[in-house]
Amino acid sequence: MEDLSQLPNIGEVLAGKLSDIGITSRADLVAKGSIETVIQIGDTDTTACYNMLYALEGAIRGVRWHGIPKEERKKLKEEFDSARELK
Repeated sequence: MEDLSQLPNIGEVLAGKLSDIGITSRADLVAKGSIETVIQIGDTDTTACYNMLYALEGAIRGVRWHGIPKEERKKLKEEFDSARELK
């Protein structure tokens, strides 16, 4: 099993939340995507939020979340909100 806490933006707590939903590798995270991952975490965890979304997207991209351009973060937020409404 990969140590997800070695990815940017992912500490041990978030790595544990990922493990709880069956994501145990970067490949798993990439396959599920940041939006669906945060939605799934949010099904049982009230701490799921936009910051978690940005952190996971940064982990997928291999960058600190601050490195994601503001306009791309805005688009992610809009897509996340839309996906949550459909659920």
